[in-house]
Amino acid sequence: MTQKYRNYDPEFKLYVVKLMELDGHKMTDLSQKLDIPYGNLKRWKTEYRDQKKKEEKEAQNQLLTASEYKEMYEKEKKSNVELQEEVDILKKAMHIFNQEK
Repeated sequence: MTQKYRNYDPEFKLYVVKLMELDGHKMTDLSQKLDIPYGNLKRWKTEYRDQKKKEEKEAQNQLLTASEYKEMYEKEKKSNVELQEEVDILKKAMHIFNQEK
C-alpha cells in the first residue's frame, strides 16, 4: 500500500494553526474536516509555538540596557536642541526679511 504525501503551502499551515490557536478549534475536528493527519497538525502547532518563542527572544535581545538608553536619550536631546536653535535662527531671519518690505 502506497501512501500519498501532500505538500501544504506555508500560508495554509499558518491559517490552520491560527484556527487552533486563536479561534480555539480542536485539532481532531480540523483533522477530520480538512482531511489532514492529526500528526501534521500537532507538528505545525509545535513549529508555530517554537517560532513565536524565538521571535519573543529576539525581541527581548533587542531591548536596550540602561546605559544604551541613556546614550540614545542624550543624543536625541542634543539633536533636538540643535534643531530648535536652527528654527529660532530661521524665524529671526524671516522676521527681518518681512520687515524690509
